[in-house]
Amino acid sequence: MASKGWQHPYVNIFKHVRLEDWKRSAKEGDVSTYSNKMLKCAVFRIRGPVPANSYILVPKNSSQSLGLTGRYFYLLFRPTPGKYFVVHLDVSAEEDQAVRISFSNMLKEFKSTSTWLQFPFLCGAAKDSVYESTSKSARHGLVGPAPTSVRWTCLMLDLQYTLSVYLNRSYSHLKSVKLCANMSVKNMFTSDLLLDPGVSFSEAKMKGLASSQGTGPMPRDMSFPVPKGGSWHDLYDYIRFPSEGTKLPFDSIQKGSPKPEAGCVSNQSPVGEVPCCVSKPVQDRVSLIQQITTPKSFPRNRTPLVTSIPELGVVSTHHKDDWLCHNDGQHLRESACSASHRLTFRPPCNADDRGVHVNMQPERGYCKLGEESEDEVVCTPVPHPVHLLSSKETRQQQLLPDPILRLKRIVGFGGATTKCALWTKSGDAVVYPCHAIIVSLKISSRQQRFFIGHTDKVSALAFNGNTTLLASAQTGNHSVVRVWNYHKGHCLAMFRIHAHSLSSLSFSYGGGILCGVGKDGHSKTMVVVWNTLNVNKGGEVTILAKAHTDVDIHTMKVAPFDDTRMVSCGRDNIRLWRVRNGTLRSCPVNLGEYHSMDFTDVSFEAGNSSNPCLDDQTLFASSRSGYIFEIDYSRVVITNVRRLLPAQQQHANRREKWTFNTGPGIAINSISVCSSFCATGSEDGFLRLWPLDFSAVFLEAEHEGPVSLVSVSSDSLQVLAGTSTGNLGFLDVSSRGYNTLMRSHTDAVLGFSVDGVRRHLTTASSDGTVRIWNMDSLHQLYDFVSEDSPCSVAFHPSEQVFSCGFSSGIVRIFDISSAKMLAEHKQHRGEVVGLAFSPDGEFMYSADSQGSLALYNASDEDHNVIRVVCNVVARGTERAPDALTVSSDSRCLAFVGPSEFIVTVADSRSLDELLHVDVSILDVDSSRLDSALKVCFSPASTEHLLVATSANKILWVSTKTGRLLRELSKVHKHQCSSLAVSEDSRFLLTAGHNAVKVWDYNMQLDVNSQMFIGHSQPIRQVSFTPDQLGVISVGDAIFLWDFLAHPVDSLTDSRSPLRLGGYTSATKSAQQDAELNAAQLSSGMPRWPVPLPSSSPPQLEVSALDQVDQEILGSLSICEDTPTIPAVPVPATGSHPSPDSRPATSFLKVTQLDSSSPLNTTRMYAVELKGRKPVRPDCYRHFIPRFKTSTLDQAAKAPQPGEECIKLKAVIGYNGNGRGNMVWSPDQGLFAYSCGCVVVVEYLHTGSQRHLQCHSEEISCLAVTNDAQTVASASGGGHGNRSLICIWDIQNGTCRNTISYHRGAVQSLAFSRDDRFFLSAGDFSDPEVALWSSKTFQLLSSVSVSGPIHDAAFSPSAASQLACVGSQGAYFCLIHMQGLDVDLKVQRVRAPAEVGDVELTALCYHMDSFLFTATNRGHVCVWDVNTQHCFMTWEADEGEIGVLLCRGNRLLTGSNTRWLRLWEVEAVQGVKPQEKVCNVENSGTMVVLEQEMMLDGTTVSAAFDITMDMGIVGTTAGTLWYINWSDNSSIRLVSGHKTKVIDVAFSSDERHFATCSEDGSVRVWSTPSNELVVQFQVLDQACGCVCWSPSSSKDSAYVAAGYSDGTLRIFQLASSEMDMKLHPHHVAVTAVQYSANGHVILSAGKNGLVAVSSPVNGATIRVIRDHKGAPITTIQCVNEQCKKFGLEGNEVWLAASADRRVSVWAADWLKDTCDLLDWLTFPAPAYVGDDSPPPSLAAFCPADPSLVVYTGYGVERELSFYSLAKKQIIKKIALPHWATCFSLCYKSPLIAVGSKERVLKLIKSTSGRFQDFIQHSDSLQTCHFSPSGALLFTVAYNEILLWEVQGL
Repeated sequence: MASKGWQHPYVNIFKHVRLEDWKRSAKEGDVSTYSNKMLKCAVFRIRGPVPANSYILVPKNSSQSLGLTGRYFYLLFRPTPGKYFVVHLDVSAEEDQAVRISFSNMLKEFKSTSTWLQFPFLCGAAKDSVYESTSKSARHGLVGPAPTSVRWTCLMLDLQYTLSVYLNRSYSHLKSVKLCANMSVKNMFTSDLLLDPGVSFSEAKMKGLASSQGTGPMPRDMSFPVPKGGSWHDLYDYIRFPSEGTKLPFDSIQKGSPKPEAGCVSNQSPVGEVPCCVSKPVQDRVSLIQQITTPKSFPRNRTPLVTSIPELGVVSTHHKDDWLCHNDGQHLRESACSASHRLTFRPPCNADDRGVHVNMQPERGYCKLGEESEDEVVCTPVPHPVHLLSSKETRQQQLLPDPILRLKRIVGFGGATTKCALWTKSGDAVVYPCHAIIVSLKISSRQQRFFIGHTDKVSALAFNGNTTLLASAQTGNHSVVRVWNYHKGHCLAMFRIHAHSLSSLSFSYGGGILCGVGKDGHSKTMVVVWNTLNVNKGGEVTILAKAHTDVDIHTMKVAPFDDTRMVSCGRDNIRLWRVRNGTLRSCPVNLGEYHSMDFTDVSFEAGNSSNPCLDDQTLFASSRSGYIFEIDYSRVVITNVRRLLPAQQQHANRREKWTFNTGPGIAINSISVCSSFCATGSEDGFLRLWPLDFSAVFLEAEHEGPVSLVSVSSDSLQVLAGTSTGNLGFLDVSSRGYNTLMRSHTDAVLGFSVDGVRRHLTTASSDGTVRIWNMDSLHQLYDFVSEDSPCSVAFHPSEQVFSCGFSSGIVRIFDISSAKMLAEHKQHRGEVVGLAFSPDGEFMYSADSQGSLALYNASDEDHNVIRVVCNVVARGTERAPDALTVSSDSRCLAFVGPSEFIVTVADSRSLDELLHVDVSILDVDSSRLDSALKVCFSPASTEHLLVATSANKILWVSTKTGRLLRELSKVHKHQCSSLAVSEDSRFLLTAGHNAVKVWDYNMQLDVNSQMFIGHSQPIRQVSFTPDQLGVISVGDAIFLWDFLAHPVDSLTDSRSPLRLGGYTSATKSAQQDAELNAAQLSSGMPRWPVPLPSSSPPQLEVSALDQVDQEILGSLSICEDTPTIPAVPVPATGSHPSPDSRPATSFLKVTQLDSSSPLNTTRMYAVELKGRKPVRPDCYRHFIPRFKTSTLDQAAKAPQPGEECIKLKAVIGYNGNGRGNMVWSPDQGLFAYSCGCVVVVEYLHTGSQRHLQCHSEEISCLAVTNDAQTVASASGGGHGNRSLICIWDIQNGTCRNTISYHRGAVQSLAFSRDDRFFLSAGDFSDPEVALWSSKTFQLLSSVSVSGPIHDAAFSPSAASQLACVGSQGAYFCLIHMQGLDVDLKVQRVRAPAEVGDVELTALCYHMDSFLFTATNRGHVCVWDVNTQHCFMTWEADEGEIGVLLCRGNRLLTGSNTRWLRLWEVEAVQGVKPQEKVCNVENSGTMVVLEQEMMLDGTTVSAAFDITMDMGIVGTTAGTLWYINWSDNSSIRLVSGHKTKVIDVAFSSDERHFATCSEDGSVRVWSTPSNELVVQFQVLDQACGCVCWSPSSSKDSAYVAAGYSDGTLRIFQLASSEMDMKLHPHHVAVTAVQYSANGHVILSAGKNGLVAVSSPVNGATIRVIRDHKGAPITTIQCVNEQCKKFGLEGNEVWLAASADRRVSVWAADWLKDTCDLLDWLTFPAPAYVGDDSPPPSLAAFCPADPSLVVYTGYGVERELSFYSLAKKQIIKKIALPHWATCFSLCYKSPLIAVGSKERVLKLIKSTSGRFQDFIQHSDSLQTCHFSPSGALLFTVAYNEILLWEVQGL
């Protein structure tokens, strides 16, 4: 391949193409040159009224390409003032897909398609010009034509980053550039260096900037001249996209920081510099940049930095450590076993008071004291209850862990007020109230911590000057003030002011004075001033002064310059206050003519100034009339009055500046002033920033509702804004970017539902909205607003659909992906009180307050009503929103009704009543009738129905007999409002009033529950999250809790690190515990496995070895329960070994084939695994086989070698799910990889393949000997069998030996340096290392370890040394030989403490004495092999490193961040082992990052030459890349689909074939090279079918594809572009086909409708509804004269649907005729399988189109041949399995049939003769013969096999 070295360091594009000659470039329109005086050189000028008609195009022809690979594109240009310009960049992504990147100041919004990105360009203005100030206006300025003073600009575009982020594609090269009018341009160039135009060569030399570091100064011929003594940035603009800062808009190109520092330039990708997302476009926008689209959000998979946590008061990252020490972390806990409420209050004495519970009873105590006395001394040290347990209590069995819930996140802002939110002094966090809880939100990480203690809604907050003290007040009749230590989270003091409706608090700057305003008992305004000077030292808070007044006070603030002075404002007054000699006095400001105004806020100009001089102090006040008053504080007079007015008349499409004048004003709700500007929040929803002279607005942001709060941070760089609609966000002044921090409902949350698949949460609220949230980020995704009030919601269990019930009785179903309403039903007359889907997703149920119950068909998009039953549900709304419950098996529905005393269990499919239970008679001793409130099924036991009653009880009722099984009394102090049971039925969750309780489901403990508080209003609904790792409760707000209970799998682990012969001596009880622990949770794995054994296991001594840091695991050669397995030679054949001889041919018989059952094997396997509960490790490096429901038919037999009727020609794709499943030996030219269960040996020079076939399951890994003569491959065994390892002779392609030893999958294979030994390591289910002889492949030794093994390798020099890494650390192994005995000595060393609690994921040797290991957190550790000591670590990646490779002094790392990095590690040799280097970044340059490259997926395999210059890398995207570090290039060698391939189609000339996949891609491949020609990608849609146009010419060849959104897209092969997009369906397209002559396109949807569309104009010609209701599986069209059938037409076509119906049609599309020719219906019994029935398939016989071949679910498994002429079935061929796909050959009577049993069966239709082929590792879903019949495609998941047909 050609070297790209000539492009370094840069390519001058104008010089490269010799632009002035116009031979390799083109110009059109008014293009000229002129000499620019400022630049002192000639420049090109492009002018024209229409930009598209005047341009410069490089290169000249579209068939040519610049081929420039530089990552950064630089353009030196100046937009023409007052005009528009456009620039188009055509770049090439991977697989040669063309993408156009355009930017222009004509564009008003960002637009994106799969092939075109369009960015708005926001022009800058000259410094100090009039446009510089007007450009800051929020409504105009930078948007639109360039200003008059626009400057010369150096624009840098990061092309690699742009394609990666916006289209998820890898950048290849720049193809062409088109510069359109109107602009002047000096030059443009590309480079891989990040150059700074503002740095001269001399400055760069002084700063050490060099190209080796990826940066440097601008080349001289590309630079702009700067006069001596001048500044580059004062004369020119430098724009980087993406921007340098983190706050600029993500979707527009504009100027960033005016003076970037060259010394801070980094060569790293700017992906990490993406600004925070604006969670809702348009409504929360900064008007300056007119953000139109929400930026893409990025998954935050990295672990939060520990260094950021102590700022919030946390000193450790352990789960048990507390954020708020006084309340045991973030949970609100009331002890359920508290024996006394008489607790002594004391100040905190320890910053880490873990285990202290919050008890709410003393709160009531001090409230009563306050009511009895109004004594002036009201303060007391902080109440800090301590729960003391007696010795008897400590022996009680309690619910563990304690606490079992921990509050994680709260969605909500406000409650009592939305006018309180505070900045911390550092500006890194915001503090705001959410009903009764105070939340501190970290801006960078969005982590929340909580201040808990208030019993009613928080109405006021205040910080002291350095934000160390926080004061809060709660509303209501018992207004309580609390003072907190902000950083530690302690409550320092709590006191009452004998007032209610406390509305304002203010701290003095030093924190010694606190002022509060509220109402006294007579509803008069009361002002109280407290002395808080000693509160931080445990001292009391005393009242300094108190005053009662009739003056209205809205806000009151302590002066920042004098603690004794305050200022207040309210209706008709502004007053200055002062405390002197214990009295509080005030004087009003003379308002003159403005005395009748309602003043809303006051602010001092100097903010936190401590200047005591009163003469310089200015006070600002705002009013509801729009006035802002400027008041001289010392003279108490008004100096200026200004008024905020609406926008004036617009001229020339621009709004005039905001000014203050006469006229109607806009109410100002809040004002905040700093030293440089003033911020106002007004009723019209705008946050505005003004200079202090209020000349004109320079920045504004529009919100959804009135802005109730503004607050400028202490550094004046950020402005916080809150709205009355519950939104909280901040404006970054420097970048003009807006960040939304929190959205919330403005009224009570009535109900919720969780989508566990996509982790979405939908909520319905009394505010009339239904909102959908992302559970991880808490971002609001959607907002559905209705005039009707929503009252209940329910998510579909699998689809992106939810239903909502309204108070009017209407039920609406919404599709989230398309944001549209699917259906609306009006069967109900009253409020919808219950809404539920069945867990299988087939049915939906709704109930209303008038007693009716409705059943819907949820499998239908319209959700048609099946049945409505009246007067069966108890009337009333108190059971909303979860009045219905469905059993986990989807068979039963339960509800309260027809009266409140009856609970009914009904059949979920018919609503027929199965059982009535009268709860009023269950308690015969009760004096009053008990009624039912809530019902809930137990998921693990559908026989248990839980009923919450009005008597505060929970009843366990049998759903079979109606008997009372168990009863629980006194559940809550108030009635239970909601209940839920965990998936494993170990825990019960209840809600009553404001509290949540977690119970032991079996009620077998002494203390069965724990209670948690925090809600300030009654809880409406509570439930476990679908993954069982959290709890959600809703009421006043949305609370998300961590559920800390240990999953059942982690409770007991009786497996020893060493498997000993005495294992069977385990007690019966231990075995029963192991059986109990076999129950599986849907979560799959616990958050941290903490063993809690009830008794000591018998292997205690052996298990204790795990506690030692370094231990010898032993030298057991073979475990006693594992027999010695000799290597078994197999015949030299490429197919599966067959122990028995069989005839050369086979015939299908009528009798059903009998397949051998693997029952006994499975039972033995279960016995072996008994007692072990392996947990999958949390790292991608560990191989996990792709989940499959199919099983291989053991009766299938492959044909004898040489007698096959088809021969495997090519395997298309690479298995990206494997790990280390690619080997390459550059010296011997061996290149092999796996795809499915086939090992592909490919010859790179010719592209031909050889296939090694012996496996039947997915291959996990490969290994090759050093002489490249032998390859080993490993796969799972399937059916409970042990895994299979095959040893291949590469010369003749035969399998020499097979090994079946490991119980689970094989994780790693390796050969020793001298090829004497062979190593295999099992996966997490059987972590055992086995050592084999490479000559005989006999087992030499084996050792089991305590944790999963991820990787293993031999020493490159010492054959007796090897190492492994895994979850428990590193294992250094030594092979010890004594005669014929071989022992494996193993010593384990834990990972170094510096890298934390990590898993070691990969390893490689550097030299004899050095070993590199990688971690799942991106660290690389260097070990001394001799001392087994880690002496160096560094962070090489942000994600998990799964591949390590070392050649000489160069180290390769590959990770799940897609980065491939090359490191120079020569300096490692200079470090002495005793010199421990914890962090190389802090100890000088130890290792150097030479190069890096981003690929298309996570790295899973790699092989390089001895110099590490070139190699091959495999990724999870199914791609094998050729990497050349010398020119930093990558070439795609092997490409495949990552997701399931749905369809394959040949072109009519067989020169190409097309494939489509679930990921929305359509790929076109060429034959016979099988190389990818072009890929068409549609984002967020699945492509379900594909077909070719009948034309065979490449210029007129089209590919049509159907997608899940109901669209058809037609692509032209010649132009590689989409030709047309049609939308004939509203549901997913399941089949598509051109008519035989290509005049129309027939497409079918999931709903059974067939659309006939024109490929010329896209119009839908007709819709055929005969199959409506059943998905269409097949459409086929053939040429056939229809006269013999008695109809007009020249072609026939058929459609087969899932309900076993086939329609055959005669058509002449030019005459617009289409008539039904025949209608076939095939009978079948009811299908009883757990999965979906086999598909209905039909096709015309190629030799005789009057014959239709059909197969599908029916009475028999068979192929039926139906004659259209005779109207009857004329032949049947029996099949051993149900067919999942079939195809008929065009040149011979061959039929290919695929089945779920992974068997491809080739049948000769004339004789029934057949052959089986079992080369696939999963069920076959597609098979197609080529038009000539010479080739055959078969597909299983993403495995595409191409066969050559030879005949049978």
